[in-house]
Amino acid sequence: MAKPALMDYDKALELFEPVLGFEVHVELNTQTKMFSDAPNPAALGNVHAEPNTYITPVDLGLPGSLPVVNEQAVKYSISLGLALGCEIAPTSRFARKNYFYPDLAKNYQISQYDEPIAFDGSVDIELPNGRQITVPIERAHMEEDAGKLTHVGGATGRIQGAEYSLVDYNRAGVPLVEIVTKMIEGAEADAPEVGKAYVAAIRDIVVALGISEAKMERGNLRCDANISLRRRGSDTLGTRTETKNVNSLRSVERAIRYEIQRQAAILEAGGTITQETRHWHEDTGVTSAGRPKSDADDYRYFPEPDLLPVEPSAELIAELRAALPEAPALRRKRLQAAWGFTDLEFQDVVNSGLLVEVEETVAAGASPAAARKWWTGEIARLANAASVDPSTLVSPKHVAELALLIDMGSLTDRLARQVLEGVIAGEGTPAEVVQSRGLTVVSDDSALIAAIDEALAAQPDVLEKIREGKVQAAGAVIGAVMKAMQGKADAARVRELVLERAGQ
Repeated sequence: MAKPALMDYDKALELFEPVLGFEVHVELNTQTKMFSDAPNPAALGNVHAEPNTYITPVDLGLPGSLPVVNEQAVKYSISLGLALGCEIAPTSRFARKNYFYPDLAKNYQISQYDEPIAFDGSVDIELPNGRQITVPIERAHMEEDAGKLTHVGGATGRIQGAEYSLVDYNRAGVPLVEIVTKMIEGAEADAPEVGKAYVAAIRDIVVALGISEAKMERGNLRCDANISLRRRGSDTLGTRTETKNVNSLRSVERAIRYEIQRQAAILEAGGTITQETRHWHEDTGVTSAGRPKSDADDYRYFPEPDLLPVEPSAELIAELRAALPEAPALRRKRLQAAWGFTDLEFQDVVNSGLLVEVEETVAAGASPAAARKWWTGEIARLANAASVDPSTLVSPKHVAELALLIDMGSLTDRLARQVLEGVIAGEGTPAEVVQSRGLTVVSDDSALIAAIDEALAAQPDVLEKIREGKVQAAGAVIGAVMKAMQGKADAARVRELVLERAGQ
């Protein structure tokens, strides 16, 4: 896909002010769907289950079938609203959002419109540069997900050019909470980072609550980013675009930056922005036009006649408020203090998006320094090379076991990297990979001394140099021993033995 003309990012910020808004959809991990007793694939982990197996007449909108509200989904939604600092409505109502699409068997979606369950909240975020921003929340409302279309034929996998489409209703009716922000102004050049940090904050909150897996790559958490530009000196808001279903934190950041540059180039050339949905293409780093964006009036909302209003008691709200976990911002401060990380070290973990993985690795027995080193270092490198999420490669338990083997002296860092590759390849636990590959460090001094003597015989002048005070000369012997031992020797112990040989 050819990239359209883009304006330099800094130039775009000189001419225009970006105005942002986000709609984040969170799949709830209830055992059943929002309005039926069909199993919820989001909770079961069966995201690739046989098509159209997790369905009931309600999910298919068959005549005579009636929806029933999932009580647990309501409780989860209230908890999320409270964690977002929202007011909880004493009464809220479901509505029918009418539009035709094949993955909506009823031709409408049951959602909430003018009477959401939670409203008027805020989320505090911190950017990598230390800037703190409060994102205002307009509402958080309950709704059901749609099914999934697969377009067969054609080159793009989209409906244009496809020979036919297949519909899978397994996802239809999965409970969602949609979190809608108010307009976010003043982000300026930090706009892409604001989007990334905000979505990361929502992810941290729902994971802490235990109401969703929040895996963006699995669609548990999806972000629609609204971007418009306002010309400097003007009070008139620009026309917004909505980039749909961006599926990673990095993509949120890239999509916002791209849209700012794209819109700025069009406006400065005298063109106009079309109010539309746009699709983000991870491979090419561009957005493409979807469909014209409808306003609320186009959906012909009206109250859902088959469902009563939701009226949570004050006692229930108080109970759920009391059960809220530690706020993610407070948790981060506590973890940094407990781990003894500097601001830079801790920000490195936060920016990597691996705070949960590091925390779980420490809980499994690794030192904070080792957990940070492996997750943000070698594991992140391998994940980046494979274009996957680091958490999909290896478990915190296995990383902790790897760190313990190093602490015990059974592995060097070099050997540990080989063990990690084996674990990722599915060869078993770190201990099993060590056993099958024969990667244990040689700790027998007699074997090391034999290798040292052989290396010294090949370099007879080294001992004399060390005795003269040129201790760095030992490096040549250490290198030869490590090579002879195929990296299985402890370099520190080899150095000690070499210096002993030299009488140091």
